[in-house]
Amino acid sequence: MQRDRRLRRAPEKRAAGIRQARIRRNQRARDRARFGVDPALISHHFGSKEALWIAVVEQIAEQAAPMIESIAALRTSALSLRQRVEQALAIFIDKVFRDPDIGMFFSTAATEQGERLDVLAERLLRPFHDVFFALLADAIDAGELKPNDPEVLFALLTNGISKTVSYGHVMSIFSKLPQQQAKFKRTVLATVLSML
Repeated sequence: MQRDRRLRRAPEKRAAGIRQARIRRNQRARDRARFGVDPALISHHFGSKEALWIAVVEQIAEQAAPMIESIAALRTSALSLRQRVEQALAIFIDKVFRDPDIGMFFSTAATEQGERLDVLAERLLRPFHDVFFALLADAIDAGELKPNDPEVLFALLTNGISKTVSYGHVMSIFSKLPQQQAKFKRTVLATVLSML
């Protein structure tokens, strides 16, 4: 009896499997057309999707290096500890507005685990974290910022800023501010500074 039922459902399952395979194949084809990516070229130039992913992280790390250096230099500046944090935030906001795709990349890449997360942390997250966290910790310890956990503050500030800017198109549903880039940028900075 069970065997008969399975035999009757076999064509349905096979058809459903074929439909799913076609849907996946068509989605991949649409993605290749949309992004202009040929899998053969990825293989030829990078060897694998994994190597391509690492190349993207390396490129973003190179783009972020001047920002990280500028923030690191603030540690020895003549500014007050609070002003150092404020300047670091202004530098970070400038970068996120210039390269909003970086925030988008983090939104997806931060869900990685294992080797990919290790590469992301080593090349990009830790260098930025270490310079910015030091400024936050110094200002909190000196009483120039509210007594908050500096790790939580770092995460909230950097994630909040990057996602607000990167997902400005979503915010556009409710506000016209993202279409006015200069005003949007000033408002993000003013709002973040008021939260310190």
